[in-house]
Amino acid sequence: MVKFLLWCILFVLCAPLALVALVIYPFVWLLMLPFRIVGIAVEGILKSIWAIVTLPARIIGGKKFK
Repeated sequence: MVKFLLWCILFVLCAPLALVALVIYPFVWLLMLPFRIVGIAVEGILKSIWAIVTLPARIIGGKKFK
């Protein structure tokens, strides 16, 4: 009986929280989208800079830098 009461309490506490999470998740995803786009752009710029900086070493030395 105690186990059943604990399950009931868990359901009462967690079910509304799960429903709220389902409703809020798409809005959080939309808010984070610009940051992801900026992250992709910054990563591309940094990889381009790294490729330019290591170009002489790659031309002279070989393929140690990736």
